[in-house]
Amino acid sequence: MRFGLVFFIACATLAAQPAIRGFSSQEAKTQRERESKLRAIPRVAHIRSYMQRMSSEPHVAGSPQSKAVAEYALGLMKEWGLEARIEEFEALLPYPTRRALEMTSPVAYKAKLHEPAIAEDRDSADKGQPPTYNAYAATANVTAPLIYVNYGIPDDYQQLAKLGISAKGKIVIARYGKSWRGTKAKTAQENGAVGCLIYSDPRDDGYFQGDVYPKGPFRPRDGVQRGSVMDMPLYVGDPLTPGWASEKGSRRLPRNEAATLMKIPVLPISYADAQPLLENLTGPVAPEAWRGALPVTYHVGPGPATVRLEVDFDWTTKPLYNVIATIPGTSAADEWLIYGNHHDAWVNGAADPVSGAATVLETARALAELSKSGWRPRRTIRFALWDGEEFGLIGSTEWVEKHRPELLRKAVMYLNSDTTGIGTLNAGGSPSLQIFFSEVLRDIQDPVKKQALLEGARARRAEGEQGDQKDKAFRLGPLGAGSDYVAFLHHTGIASINAGFSGGDHGGVYHSIYDSFDWYTKFSDKDFVYGATLAQVMATTLLRMADAPLLPFEFLSLAGAVERYVEDLKTNKQFGSKISLDSIGPELQRLKTAAAAFEKAAAKANTVSDGVRSRVNQALIATERAWLLDAGLPGRPWYKHQLVAPGLYTGYSAKTLPRVREAAEAGRLDEANKEAKVLADAIRAVSISIEDAAKAFE
Repeated sequence: MRFGLVFFIACATLAAQPAIRGFSSQEAKTQRERESKLRAIPRVAHIRSYMQRMSSEPHVAGSPQSKAVAEYALGLMKEWGLEARIEEFEALLPYPTRRALEMTSPVAYKAKLHEPAIAEDRDSADKGQPPTYNAYAATANVTAPLIYVNYGIPDDYQQLAKLGISAKGKIVIARYGKSWRGTKAKTAQENGAVGCLIYSDPRDDGYFQGDVYPKGPFRPRDGVQRGSVMDMPLYVGDPLTPGWASEKGSRRLPRNEAATLMKIPVLPISYADAQPLLENLTGPVAPEAWRGALPVTYHVGPGPATVRLEVDFDWTTKPLYNVIATIPGTSAADEWLIYGNHHDAWVNGAADPVSGAATVLETARALAELSKSGWRPRRTIRFALWDGEEFGLIGSTEWVEKHRPELLRKAVMYLNSDTTGIGTLNAGGSPSLQIFFSEVLRDIQDPVKKQALLEGARARRAEGEQGDQKDKAFRLGPLGAGSDYVAFLHHTGIASINAGFSGGDHGGVYHSIYDSFDWYTKFSDKDFVYGATLAQVMATTLLRMADAPLLPFEFLSLAGAVERYVEDLKTNKQFGSKISLDSIGPELQRLKTAAAAFEKAAAKANTVSDGVRSRVNQALIATERAWLLDAGLPGRPWYKHQLVAPGLYTGYSAKTLPRVREAAEAGRLDEANKEAKVLADAIRAVSISIEDAAKAFE
């Protein structure tokens, strides 16, 4: 009787287990047992050790210290028994040789352009810190009247025009926020400015938000955000080798032909250096929304503040060191999964990028440990620690450009992490992976809240929605140009996910000398429990995708995403009623039908042979590639994905259906109507690819 009751309970428990996409119920049972062993492996002590070591010294790309970090990671990978190597590239990585900023009238002021060490942070006094600068700004020495342009985005220049103020011949000062720094430099350049200063206003990134470092997590008065101003929406990677790998002896463009380099000088400054400049502006008082938190009246100018800005660089090519480690696959070894994070930092980079790089290492260790028990993945798993990300996603892009023909044939999925901290899991990616990834988050608990990560992710999304759109569905947000997934997704059509914890560790030490191990252990994931949890997420994602007999892609979510993006175009108040999307409607319906047909066919996956499933898997790999158009996007052919791209003026943020959207937003309505037909063709190509996957079951 007792045995019968126990047997009944065991059967009921097994039956109650939710399904795992891509596995039969029996296969899922074995998979769950393996995943349980895997998720017990990651250790917070290991993550702490990796982070402390890798963030102990400044290690900007191209420096000996960056190479040392790569060699440290390589040694760990080999110690764990992984096949590992360093793959070297070269790229234009300019270091500054001259930086000067001074106000020449109405009073004299010489900017410090320096971040002072803080006694409470041992690493803030490290040797080898790179100066505060913006990579890929132009060499120049200019003197001109100053104007204040708020966040320096296109709308701000339109507001200035209404005030009768032109940026032509001026040096502009913009505050960080609302858009990517490269957009601020490009927009200043396009409006005729001869120079651009970018500072962190304390309203956005300083004492207005809370106590500043070291008392609190926010940016101190002398803190500066370094960073690249490469025009990444045109292309990423080495500016001199767009579309091909930058290796020793490779062909390079002359510097004056590199479209992503700025043509004006740009310099980041602290709010301590910005205040004397702003308080010597007159002219109209800035609109209320433009006013920051400095103790000055915000005027827009021009003048009487006149400033001299000088920057110069060595303009040299320097080495990059990508660390690549592999767990070879077995029956489907030519199907690749790749998980990457960069290892280079603007200074010590404990949060950005070491928190994410440590997760890659612990994920690799966990899967290497699992393999010692006899497990071997069906598909090949690769781990990557990229170099040169901070300059413009360079290490990952050069690697993709070198291996693109093979990646087009073999790559199934690219996973990415970058900065991770505390809070809830934030993820973006390809809609075809949405259901798959939601199942992973369903099966892993938040280490503090003790609820499924999926619940936190759903709540985060719901809090960000308004009105009738508010719901609890989990969705992968569209990916723009924020990290190393760009070359994989936008250039090569590899289904991708970018994920990390955020939202609970507000602070303002990004790209400064204060992004240190001390800051991280005081104000972010101090116990490293979220780092270990992210390792569980990524390891489970890789294991599940590596061993699924049928690749767990799903296309109803994709059809839903496309439908939402189209509806967003139709209801746009600026242009929705002025463009014709008639050609898209039938193709969207075909996409929905194809997605439903695939679901019906996939339900019978357990009844077909391994050979049939192999053919289906090959067809599934091709579905994301179907979004690619060889000619690329208008004016930027390097970006080939037709569903999503970084916006021309949004930087990191994505634009969905970019061919149509950006033409319509610019008022080029005839062009938008023509592009709608190109988009319809792309949707049809994706539908055909999904139909091919369904037919492969036959």
